[in-house]
Formats: sequence, C-alpha cells, structure tokens
Amino acid sequence: MQHFLRKLRFRGGYVQALMVSAACLLMYSCSPNQAADDGKKPDDNRFTPIALTKTGDLDEPMNFEVLNDGRVYINERKGGLKLFDPSTNSITLVSTIPVNTKYTSAEGVVTEAEEGFIGFTIDPNFDKNHWAYLFYSHPTEKKDVLSRWELRDDKLIEGSEKVLLEIPKQREVCCHTGGGMTWDASYNLYITVGNNTGNVADKSQTDERPNRTSWDDQRGAGNTNDLRGKILRIHPEENGTYTIPEGNLFPKGTPKTRPEIYVMGDRNPWRPSVDSKTGFLYWGEVGPDASEDSKTTRAGRDELNQARKAGFFGWPYFIGENVGYPMYDYKTDKVGAPQDPAHPVNKSVNNTGLTELPTAQPAFISYPYGVSEKFPKVGTGGRCAVGGPVFHKDNFKNAKTTFPSYYEGKWIAADLTRGWIMSIKMKENGDYDSMEQFLPDYHPVEPIDIKFASNGDLYVLEYGSNWFRKSENAKLVRITYNSGNRVPVVNASANVSGGVVPLKVTLSSAGTKDFDGDELKYEWAVKDASGKTVETLKDSTSNLTLDKAGVYNVSLTVTDPSGAKNSKSLKIVAGNEPPAVALTLSSNKTMFFPGKPVVYDVKVADKEDGKVDPKQVAVSVDYVSEGFDMAVVNQQQRSVDASTRFAVAAALIAKSDCKVCHNVNSKSVGPMFTAIADKYKAKYAWALDSLPKKIRGGGGGVWGEVNMPAHPAMSLADARTITAYILGSNDKNISTLPLAGSYTEQLPAGDAGTGTMIIRAAYTDKGAGAVPALTTEKTIQLHSSQYSSGDANILHNAEKIVEAMFTVSTNIRPKNDGYFAYKNIDLTGVQQVALMATANPSQGFVGGNIEIHLDKPDGQLLGTANVAPVNPFAALMNAANAAQTKGGSKVAAPTAKGPAKKTKGPSMADFAKLMGGMATKININGASGQHDIYFVFKNAKAKPLEPLMSVSSVKFNDVKQ
Repeated sequence: MQHFLRKLRFRGGYVQALMVSAACLLMYSCSPNQAADDGKKPDDNRFTPIALTKTGDLDEPMNFEVLNDGRVYINERKGGLKLFDPSTNSITLVSTIPVNTKYTSAEGVVTEAEEGFIGFTIDPNFDKNHWAYLFYSHPTEKKDVLSRWELRDDKLIEGSEKVLLEIPKQREVCCHTGGGMTWDASYNLYITVGNNTGNVADKSQTDERPNRTSWDDQRGAGNTNDLRGKILRIHPEENGTYTIPEGNLFPKGTPKTRPEIYVMGDRNPWRPSVDSKTGFLYWGEVGPDASEDSKTTRAGRDELNQARKAGFFGWPYFIGENVGYPMYDYKTDKVGAPQDPAHPVNKSVNNTGLTELPTAQPAFISYPYGVSEKFPKVGTGGRCAVGGPVFHKDNFKNAKTTFPSYYEGKWIAADLTRGWIMSIKMKENGDYDSMEQFLPDYHPVEPIDIKFASNGDLYVLEYGSNWFRKSENAKLVRITYNSGNRVPVVNASANVSGGVVPLKVTLSSAGTKDFDGDELKYEWAVKDASGKTVETLKDSTSNLTLDKAGVYNVSLTVTDPSGAKNSKSLKIVAGNEPPAVALTLSSNKTMFFPGKPVVYDVKVADKEDGKVDPKQVAVSVDYVSEGFDMAVVNQQQRSVDASTRFAVAAALIAKSDCKVCHNVNSKSVGPMFTAIADKYKAKYAWALDSLPKKIRGGGGGVWGEVNMPAHPAMSLADARTITAYILGSNDKNISTLPLAGSYTEQLPAGDAGTGTMIIRAAYTDKGAGAVPALTTEKTIQLHSSQYSSGDANILHNAEKIVEAMFTVSTNIRPKNDGYFAYKNIDLTGVQQVALMATANPSQGFVGGNIEIHLDKPDGQLLGTANVAPVNPFAALMNAANAAQTKGGSKVAAPTAKGPAKKTKGPSMADFAKLMGGMATKININGASGQHDIYFVFKNAKAKPLEPLMSVSSVKFNDVKQ
C-alpha cells in the first residue's frame, strides 16, 4: 500500500468506475458462430465490465482469488475474509483474523498503518487440499506472518494455522508492506515484502545516524540478510514447512544471506505474477516522492518490473534505469557520488548482510510524476504501479470464453492512482516493445489487484477512493469478452404518446444500431388492450393511424442476419388528448444560485377537461444532493395530486434501507410514518431541523429498544427531504405550490450547495369515456452554479483524471491549446467565473493562460487569467498558518520522523475552504442567454505532452467576489 501522505498530496488517475449490471450481458448473443480470432485488436465494445459486488459490500479490499466454480474470496485490510457467490450475487463474511493496523511513534502518537491482512492466495491444488495462504501483521508482536490455513465449508478452520515465515519489523514510522503472492508452474510461492522504512524524499534513504535506523533502507532493502524490501520465493511442503528452490539469489548456506530471497532492492513491491510460458516474474514497484533531480536526490519514479532470474533491483542506491542516488552523509551533511550499479556496496552500520551486492538491474518500465518521454502513455501526476497478469490463451483451454489472441503474451498491468490498465507488449526475447491503454472508457477506482480466472474473464478489485476507511465505491469487477455476434441495440420512440382519434403516429427507430455493422430487419407489432395484433409494420420509420380509441402497445423488434434479436416497447393512448403542461422560468434556466429566488410559471390546458382547477395541478420544488438519479423519481408509480410534491422523498426512501424498519401506516420494527408525524405535529419546525441529523447519526430510546442505524453517507439535504415527507404523511390537506411564483431554497447547514433543484409540474386529466386518464409532467432540473470538471461535455487535447486532495474530484488536465466545454449554459445573472485550477510543478504542471470563449474555441472572448506554476500545498500551509496567527498556533507539516504532533491548526475542511479562496476568478460582462462555454488553455512554451494545470471545478458566480 502506498504511503498515505503521498496519496494525500499526489493522488490522481482514475475516474469513477463503470458500474454495469449483469443484465448488460444480454446485449451479447450466445450464438455459436464465433468471430475469427485473427490477431487484430478487438473493438472495446466487445468487453463488458460488470460490477459483481454492491455498494458498501467491501471494506478496504486488498486481494482476491477466484475459485474454479466462480466463487471469489476477498481479503480486507482490517482482517476480514469475504466470499462472493455468483449464484446468489451476494457476499458474506467468511472469517475475521486479528491483525495490527496501527503505527505508534516513539512519541506515542498512534496513526493508521499500511498493515493488516495484506496478502491472500489459495493453493494451486485448492480443490483437493483446501489450503489458503495468509500474509498478515501480527496483532500484538512486531512482525508479519505468512501462514497456511485450511479453508473448508467457507470458513478458516480454527487450529489449522501453520506458520511458514515470520518477518520482524518496526511499527513506529510509515511505510510499505507489499503483501502480494503468486505461484509458478513448479509450485513455488512468491511473496512481496515492503521495505518497512520511513520516507525521505530530498535525500538518499541511507540515514546511518543513531536512533535513525528506521530511515536507513540499507538495513532492509539493501541487506542480503533481511527479508524486508524483497520478493521471496519458497516451495511450501505438505507438512506446513517450506524448502528453498534452485535459482534463488543466494544459495542456501551462503553466509550473511537469506536463501528465501529471489529479488532484493525493492521499496514497495506488490501484485506479482509469473509468465506461464517464460517463467519471468512481473510486479509493480511504488517509488519515492521527489518531483525532480537535485544535488541531494533523484526524481522519484514508479516501476513496472520484470525479473528473468533472481537479482538485485537497486533500491536504495538506484532508481529507474539504474539512476544513482548521490550518497548523502547525514552526519556531515555532505553529498557523495552515486554508486556504480555494476559494483554496489552496502557499508551501512545497520547492515547485517554482505557488503558487496549483486549487480543492480534496471527497471523494465519506470515513470515519474511528470511526463515520461520514453513511456508517454502512462500519463502524469500521482503514481502507484500495481502490476498484473500476463495473458496466454492456452491457460484457458476449458473456458467458454477468453480474451482474443491479440493479447497473447501481453502484460495486463495497472496503476492504482492513475486508474489505468495497460496492455504491455514484449518482444520475442522479452524486451519491452510497446503499450496501450486497455479499455480507456473503463475507469477503475484505485485498482489494487487484477488477475485472470480459470473461466477466462479478467477480474479487477477496486480499493475505492477512501484511504484507511471503508469506501462505498470499493468493488469487484469482472470483465468479459464476447467473441461472437452481438445483439443489436434497439431504441423505439413515437412523436406522440396519445391524442384524439383518428390518431396519426410516426414511429422511429432512431438510435438503433448493430456493433457488427449487420443489416437489420425491423418489425413493429401494434397490439390492443386484449393483446390482439392490429397492425404490423416493416420499415425502420413507420407511420401508424389509430382509428379506434383505446390503449395500444407498440413493440419494435430488430433482427440481424444471424437471428439475434432485441425488442423495445412503448404505450400509446388513442381517444384522449394528453394535457398540455408548460413550465417556464424567467430567472436563469440552467442553474440556481443558493439564497436567490427562482421565478417560475406553470400553464395547463386539456382539450377534454376544459378549464383546469389549479388545485389539481401538482407543483413542487425539491433540492436533492449531488448525484441523485432523477430517473428513480420518474420510475415511481404515483397519482398526480398534492402528494406528488414528495415524489423525490419517496424515491430516496425506496433506494435507502428505511423501508426495512418503517411503513407509512403500519408498524414494523420501527414506528410507522404517520405515528412520527403525529408525535411531532406541534413541533414541526424543531423536527424538520433535528430529525435529519438523527437519520444521519442514528439514535434510539424514543420508540423502543431497537436503535435506528446511522446513515452517514446520506446527505443532510436528502435526510431533510425524507423528514418533510414523513412529517406530512398523515396530512390530508397538503397544498402544492401556486402555479406562478418564486422559490428560494434555504440550504441545510453544512450543505455545499452542489446538488440539484428539481422543479416539477404535473396534471392528470379526467380521461375520455372508456379511455384512461393521461398524465403530463414537465420537469426542469437546475444545476448547482458549481460544475465539476467531470461534467464537461466536450474535451480536446486534455485528459480527465480523478484526484483526491481534500475531496475526491474528477479533474481535467489540459495541454497547450487544449480545451473543455459545457453545453447550453445560461449566463443570465452571471458576473464572474471561478475555476479551481492549480499548476503544481512537482507534478509536472507548467502553468499557462485560461481563456473563456462563447460557443466555439475561438468564439467571443469573455475573459482571461493566468495560473502560475506554484505548489498549492505550500501556499495552503502559508495561508493556514496566517489564519492561525491570531490564535497563536501554526500548522506543523509531517516530517520524516512521522506525523506532525497534534496542534490546534485547521482541519481538512478548513483547508478545503482555503482552497476555495485560492480559485482563479475571471470577471465577465455583457453575456446572457444560453451558450456553449469553452475554457481554452494556452502556453506556447509548453512541450506537446506537458499538462498546463489541473482543473477540478468551475463556479458561475452571480456577484463578483
């Protein structure tokens, strides 16, 4: 696991992962007619990423193993071992082992550690012997343990543990544990072990001063007699011991060495794999933090490594392609020359091994924070090389489906921070050839483990966006490949949903497509309410006339030449003209400004009903948190009366666990909603303020012994919407908003105002004789005036990437002449645009100018600003200290000795506020109406691949700040 402080400072490289349900597999045909596997690159749409686990199923997942029956074991850092069962699509906790997860500094400061249940694998003969191997941090003793357990009937059998290896370690300073394991064809087990050393970015990691042993990596990674900073290779025996296979770095019996060592000179190696054809070992290596070369250090680099035989891979004396560190003497503060990679020596007072070390091996692939000229496709920014498997089609002879031969012999490797998966091609002799991103539109959220299963599918374990705590977006993903005919994608629509007879309807198949480019056959089947087919049409766009009143089901079926079919239906009501509902705004039509009124007007007309009673028109305004799915509201079955103002609340309840314990008017585990409404009828205002906090924080003692669980992931705004619904659940006289007026949303305390305002107007007519009533609803969604960069509709010469500083956000990194744009933005009332843009030179950003243009990249210029290359963290620290001066305390930065001592300095929320004050603000004048807004970035001096800056958000202000 990567150093947390580095994650805080430099994370980046993923975009929220594609969540595709298993139903998406229906897009593909099960036809036996397989496409020719001609070695050409397959279309990306032949691959389907499927999220197997649900939101909240996993808590810091680390590794996984897929059994031959498709079940998957997943271990979690805090000690949990879980099992995903594809037959039930559910996950269960198998066992929990006690582990250590903390560091305690010499000063007694306790911090979260990169320790815990860090490694898991199953025996190659697991189906017969049921052996599992666990690598974990002992709960009380300062050591990591490799042990074998029996895993039967989905439980770790108590008393079955056999300890193979124990690795002593310090637990005072961070970091690096490794923890990956893999097997070769000779039943040898490989274990990656981190260096267990404090981090120093500005000098070589060779501090030999007294009491600084934990910062001298010569005592670990560079020590031939220590197992830390190594990849071990052992041969487990049936009796729970192990032997040493031939070919390790030091023959058994060599003085001052450990025979288990296969690779040494590692900083934080993990996720190893062995090429089943060549026997070459591959792994990811997490490098140090320095952003550039200096007199005392070298720019940090992550590595994707290949070992063709046992060897020394350089750390702490070399990095990347054997770039030597100046040998810094911490006692005299003098800088010496780098070592010779052909003859490295370890003369540290902390070394217990050999002085003369094996020849240093260069990295297979290495890359810094900035642009890599040799490997430009890896991108820029934060880095955390993970590794992954090498694909060989012959390994999956019994699989129904597997990847095509295009990927034969390629290394499928990932970077946890940048969120990419690369397909790396090697030459016949094993040398690097080329790389390309695998599935660029799939953006895993911190992929921490990746491997093929015996069923031929690729599995990716996503750690999630929160470090050292549970992430709701942690998940296990299966990527399947469809080599055969693909079922057409069908879309059906009609120009009207109903009307008086004779009703003329135009049916359209626009949006229907076939990924294989096949010519499709179209058939529209029109059926009446009894199911009788009254007409069949054969054209992709067909005209239909309905002379008889009634409800009709119209189904479009498209068929390709192989017989693969797909259908879609829609309903049309003849004999009743739908109501006409118009909802207009005289204020800004695309966004709202917190605390400012939204002026609306609703007009309703119905041909059969005549004059419409305003009381029968449902008008509501709701504010919902960021990310709320409006489709959930639209799917709710409801009558259109005054209670429709709570449709959003009903949707929120439907997707939460409220209904598990509560009903509207019948008692369950918890009180019914109407009883809650009665209890707080006289204290409505107090309840509307207090109960949302209780929903989020949990509580008990009011309605009995059963406590209500906390819902911390629910926003305060959503909790307040649910509360308003509950408090009004027994009110028969609820009134909707008037047909015309203004509405000002008062945001809940602590809400950032980045949600959505939903304005709805709906009317259900009275029907027409036997023809049922029809409903027309109009909805306007007003976006927050703050837009995430991830919301951009247009992107050119720039990349989207997820970064986590104080919050997780999708950022855009433009290059020279790059731009992004938002479509159809109403500038009415907008006086200023504020961009959260930073150009941290330590991450390779060079800064530049921002230009705002209307409607096209070179359209009307609204304003410009410059973003200089400045380290935002240093600026934040200065701003934070300035803010604290009056209080007499300052913020202490973390040091190599560990986390800073606790102060009364700002919290992360305070830093986030300071970041807001550092926004780049551009005043605009005279612009109004709806436009496409282009943000163009320029720096003529920048190199073609150099990113100018990172932009996380754009805020449209109605006042100049």
